[in-house]
Amino acid sequence: MKTKIVVIVLVLLTVLTVLMPASAQDSPLAVVGSDVDIMSGDQAYASYLVAPEFDGNYPAIVLIHSFRGLEEGYKTMADQLAAEGFVVLAVGWQTFEQSPADDVVKLLVEDSIAFLSARDEVDPERIGLTGFCAGGRYTMLLLPQIASLKAGVAWYGFPYNASPTAPADVVDQLAAPMLVIHGTEDEPSPIADIYRYVTALDDGGKEFELKVYSGEPHGFMLEGGQLRTDDVAADAFNEMADFFTRKLVTEVAE
Repeated sequence: MKTKIVVIVLVLLTVLTVLMPASAQDSPLAVVGSDVDIMSGDQAYASYLVAPEFDGNYPAIVLIHSFRGLEEGYKTMADQLAAEGFVVLAVGWQTFEQSPADDVVKLLVEDSIAFLSARDEVDPERIGLTGFCAGGRYTMLLLPQIASLKAGVAWYGFPYNASPTAPADVVDQLAAPMLVIHGTEDEPSPIADIYRYVTALDDGGKEFELKVYSGEPHGFMLEGGQLRTDDVAADAFNEMADFFTRKLVTEVAE
């Protein structure tokens, strides 16, 4: 009987290790990245997929880049998230148009979720969304509208930009937790609009977190197309990784 108990404990520990991101295991994972095409609306969107090297059942994240395109810094960020134990798909939503319609991007995100869900290493019940600048707006807009998304991180988004729908107009539909990250010196998206937006989230009883960085401008995570490596950028990245770990791993396990 004692032998059986020991075997069961070892099995449980192995399962927990597979489910637990590297941030919880205190050791980054080796990752493998590749360029992929995501089919949506009969078009192939040039994107980037990265995953932990070893087999497992991982949570996944769809990453929506800024209006400046799928710059190298976003691939670096995707690699770092994968090293934390996530499968990450950075979607090239501007492959065919610089400013596609919202419904085009929504379909692309839904097709990206389907792409990830079909992969053996992805748990389709644990998929999140993150986006930057225009991608931050899409995160605010689409997280309430796509039920299969379980958490989202919106970076310096535009809650009141309507084309035709503003993210603030769909707050009542939000069911998944959201982390909002912003800088106080963001001129294109003033911090006052973010405070107004999260007040609406709070009034609606929505689950959210807000992290504000003093003195940081719009798009502060990238500089010259590359991911910043200073303390602010490192802290902001860790805020995102920790949020996704809590919402896609820890709370799911509980």
